[in-house]
Amino acid sequence: MSEFAPALPTVTVAEVHSLLAQNHSNPHAVLGPHLDWRGLTIRAYFPEAVHAVVIPDEGEPQAMTACQPEGFFEALFPGLTAPFPYQLEIHYPHGDTHTMHDAYAFGPTLGEVDLHLFSEGRHERIFDKFGAHRRTVDGVMGTAFAIWVPGATGVSVVGTFNSWDGRLHPMRCLSNSGVWELFIPDVWPGALYKFEIRTQDGRRLMHNDPYARQSELPPGTASRVYEPGQPFRDGQWMSRRKAMSMRDKPVSIYEVHVGSWRRLLEESNRPLQYQELAHQLADYVLDMGFTHVELLPVMEHPFGGSWGYQVSGYFAPTARYGSPDDFRFLVNHLHERGIGVILDWVPAHFPKDEFALARLNGSAVYEHPDPRKGEHPDWGTYVFDYGRHEVKNFLIGNAMHWLEGYHVDGLRVDACASMLYLDYSRKDGQWIPNTYGGRENLDVVAMLQELNGLVKLRTPGVMMIAEESTAFPGVTHSTDDGGLGFGFKWNMGWMNDTLTYFQMDPLFRANNHGKLTFGLMYAWSETFVLPISHDEVVHGKGSMLNKMPGDVWQKFANLRALYAWMWAHPGKKLMFMGCEFGQWAEWNHDTSLDWHLLWHNEHRALQSLVRDLNHLYQSESALWADADPAGFQWIDPDNAAANVLAFLRKDPATGRQLICIGNFSPIVHAGFRIGLPRAGRYEERLNTDSQLYGGSNIGNDGGITAEEIPWDRQPYSAMINLPPLAMVWFLAPDAPAPVTEAELPTDEVVVGPVASVMVPVDAAEPVVFIPAPQAAAVTPAARPNLPAHGKAKHKSKQKR
Repeated sequence: MSEFAPALPTVTVAEVHSLLAQNHSNPHAVLGPHLDWRGLTIRAYFPEAVHAVVIPDEGEPQAMTACQPEGFFEALFPGLTAPFPYQLEIHYPHGDTHTMHDAYAFGPTLGEVDLHLFSEGRHERIFDKFGAHRRTVDGVMGTAFAIWVPGATGVSVVGTFNSWDGRLHPMRCLSNSGVWELFIPDVWPGALYKFEIRTQDGRRLMHNDPYARQSELPPGTASRVYEPGQPFRDGQWMSRRKAMSMRDKPVSIYEVHVGSWRRLLEESNRPLQYQELAHQLADYVLDMGFTHVELLPVMEHPFGGSWGYQVSGYFAPTARYGSPDDFRFLVNHLHERGIGVILDWVPAHFPKDEFALARLNGSAVYEHPDPRKGEHPDWGTYVFDYGRHEVKNFLIGNAMHWLEGYHVDGLRVDACASMLYLDYSRKDGQWIPNTYGGRENLDVVAMLQELNGLVKLRTPGVMMIAEESTAFPGVTHSTDDGGLGFGFKWNMGWMNDTLTYFQMDPLFRANNHGKLTFGLMYAWSETFVLPISHDEVVHGKGSMLNKMPGDVWQKFANLRALYAWMWAHPGKKLMFMGCEFGQWAEWNHDTSLDWHLLWHNEHRALQSLVRDLNHLYQSESALWADADPAGFQWIDPDNAAANVLAFLRKDPATGRQLICIGNFSPIVHAGFRIGLPRAGRYEERLNTDSQLYGGSNIGNDGGITAEEIPWDRQPYSAMINLPPLAMVWFLAPDAPAPVTEAELPTDEVVVGPVASVMVPVDAAEPVVFIPAPQAAAVTPAARPNLPAHGKAKHKSKQKR
């Protein structure tokens, strides 16, 4: 030990002890280059090293003096008045030598403006500053690390580049911001890392990076340095999106869980990787006519059984299916094929796993400190502290990261009700009222309003969708009017009422007719998406097909009728994978969909119906011009006894009209008179009872002709055959010359929603419950992408 100096000549003992204890808030004050009256002093600390040399970029190397405590080294360059670029050559026992740039020779990579904006929760690109980012500083390549850990006594970067030794790269805390920062030269993309955090009570915690853009493959929990390498080539798509409002466009969303859509059984049942999924999913979605895919959360998560809804890496696509570049490839490819991409986003809660956000400094940082606001009683998770500026900035920055960094076209915000209500799933005494004594979480309201306003400003054309299961007012109303500012809201009321009705034996449907008509009372109170989501086919609820009553034929018929009802109803559409071809089993995230069912005609026929619904929906503006209540008109809302509903969908801009009629009883209604708005021939565009869809093929020989017999408050009518458990759509003839609103007889037309009233069928109406004599399949126009299939007549049959 005689070669070691007795102490560091220019540093106090207290500072050395603080550095050794890894609780020095500014290690740069001790390490690196320092100017004083003697010249330039360079200090370094490398435990276990036996020798160190300073190698200037210009000039001769100079050996450093070994000091006590062991591992400290110091070199004096007398008379210098400015630092110079250099590297350190570190010698270890057994001949190991490492040459590197000194991490403590560089200034901060965050500025005062960054810290100020972050402290106010207003840094719009905080994701470019925090986390791990490749930087060139003073001509040296490396990685800049930054993390917000208020209250920590010390933070170090540990990883594969320093043998996970927290003594080698302690970070500095920038002023009183709680932000710790360090630029480490020569750390390359792919390196694994974590943050070692010292708590007030002396514990040492290891956490992944809250802002990490790539994660280690689970069950590993480290973060990974990432630099984007996959370019986007979707400029045309992005330009169109910027100028487009999806409220005025057809939107049909295919909801997908990446890990279970398709699996490769021949390769140990592994899931498709992002790049493999890109081609197969795009081909399928285009064939089926969906406009968007919505992916269950792809953000990194530790437990696959959470389906991604318990997030541990908010800024990183899960490594289960590939790298972030692979995910960029997926989004880019879908865009190049004309398909939008929506992600589920989970700002409502996060898991208690000790390696992630939970108790980052040993106490509450991202979560609210009071368990009455900071813990979720249903899910055993923590709830974000939405009133803390830095937490709000984290969440808003995370949303913008996916929209801007990955060109995602929309976010479906999960579990909004659990955020908006302070008493959500809590009993009296388990929640804290807001400052006005109410149950609304005003911090969440403010955050969502700010987020939606920023999205509209920065990424116009993006869809912000709320999964909000209550009647919280103004979810899709403008923030200028006090609304939350979302573009769309899932219509959970419609979903629950519709499923309740169709799960019911038709014998009891007459007394529940209002389950279908009630939704039109509020259909324009918000801008809705009609969801048949993953939540409806799990946890013992049964698959969509198995929910339906009756024998196998009736189950398929009921499901076909439900889907046609959904596609004819005002609102955008969402369907979970597997529902389109009628899975018998509930969804299982660990296995592939049951694609083998498509070997069976009835499943293939149901898939054909969904395909035709989508293509017909896109081609008929009357079905998606639903922002205006004038696009809907009841014809017969009250025929509960016959289980019949009839209504008109129209495009107010063009006058194009579709007549949609549903017979939700298992009885054929032949010679059923229905009111019609215009004279002329009505073309049958869709019939869910077509033999092409597995039905009994009862129809109307391709169309009906209106008679000048007023009916159902309409000036014309026709006798039609209504097949059992089915819907039929007719395209109205072209409109005559426009008629002003003043010329319309106000007592003959019902526009928009009306109340459902249970009334008996008028005895004068010729409704008969006998088989139709002869009928036709759907017209070729109903299947625009398929060959014509003719008008072959078939003997009618009655399904009971």
